[in-house]
Amino acid sequence: MLVLCGTNQAWASGGGHEDPVAPLVLGLAILLVAARLGGEVATRLGQAAVLGELVAGVALGNLDLFGVHWFESLGTDSGIDLFARVGVLILLFEVGLESTVAQMRRVGVTAMSVAVLGVAAPFALGWGVSALLLPAASLYTHAFIGAALTATSVGITARVLMDLGQSQSDEARIILGAAVIDDVLGLVILALVTGVIAAADQGTQLSAAAVGATLGKAIGFLAVALFIGSWLSRRLFSWASRLRAHGVLLALSLVFCFVLSWAAQAIGLAPIVGAFAAGLVLEDVHFQDFVDRGERELKDLVEPISGFLVPIFFVVMGIRTDLQVFGDPRVIALAGGLCVAAFVGKQLCSLGVPRGKADRLTVGLGMVPRGEVGLIFANIGLTLSIGGQPVVDRAVFGAVVVMVIVTTFLTPPALKWSIARARRRAQPG
Repeated sequence: MLVLCGTNQAWASGGGHEDPVAPLVLGLAILLVAARLGGEVATRLGQAAVLGELVAGVALGNLDLFGVHWFESLGTDSGIDLFARVGVLILLFEVGLESTVAQMRRVGVTAMSVAVLGVAAPFALGWGVSALLLPAASLYTHAFIGAALTATSVGITARVLMDLGQSQSDEARIILGAAVIDDVLGLVILALVTGVIAAADQGTQLSAAAVGATLGKAIGFLAVALFIGSWLSRRLFSWASRLRAHGVLLALSLVFCFVLSWAAQAIGLAPIVGAFAAGLVLEDVHFQDFVDRGERELKDLVEPISGFLVPIFFVVMGIRTDLQVFGDPRVIALAGGLCVAAFVGKQLCSLGVPRGKADRLTVGLGMVPRGEVGLIFANIGLTLSIGGQPVVDRAVFGAVVVMVIVTTFLTPPALKWSIARARRRAQPG
């Protein structure tokens, strides 16, 4: 029987010395097969592929319940973990590429109101649910659970709107505009919470000054990255377009992404903040010279890399979900409470839509899915600790994963129903 091991261990049937890359590549092959099969099933069921990848990971990670222990190490292997971490950076880079700084300026007061409420309400509700159901947990745990609920994965909503021919509707413009701001605000809150937790782990007292310093650091980094980075990248890519070597556009873009990710980490922020900012800064006009001479656009160049690395992250997140924790009624209650808070919180954000401007229910439902962004937040929580004690344990992580699955699974049919309902109400007679 073949047992998968970590990359620092040899596996063999004959006891010989093996190249340590062998178990790593075998693990990657298994993860990619699981991701593609899970994504295919989800797509055929009319769901987002990410949901299938996540469920496939959950299935692999819990086969030990049936006596199969072959895949346990995939969720803890250090080499695979590095691939998953780079996949997260590429994913946030892609999310940033879908929007621009100019779009953020044009979204208007309504989208801003929806985004602010869509972050504040879930954060408060998530904190409240955690405080109610986990009374023994620290305020840091409550804060992180609240932060995890602020996330929005608008890609699922955008696909539904497109399929229904509603991508140019007032509701779609508000949702997509608010989602851009929502991503920025969510990352700022994530940076704030993780910064405060890191300070507490070092023995620093929680104070208004510490919170203000972390918040200022996050906002300052984004401001510098977005505005100075935009000015710099335009000139950098213009110069690079004179180079004739193959692959310059992709290489330079990844350098931009990785350097900003490193810079974010260097000042105490999550690397995904830098990756998102890099994608947001890079606009089509910056590399138009490359396209004019026949090269593919940046999004097309990044897609194969994303198709390889990003599914690995989702399957690994699923593998790390221990279904045995749901034998505890408190975990089930927490998962249910987080699902309710997730839906109600995003519905409250629809109050930012002026009456008569758009259908509030549709806007609120469009902001519900947490998808990949919620998983990223939860995964970061697993890495945080204070005095050696994890801020987010496996039980809390599992409850957050259930919330992500439920919001991702229920949003498409709920959104379709809401749009059809709005159409019927708009018809005369």
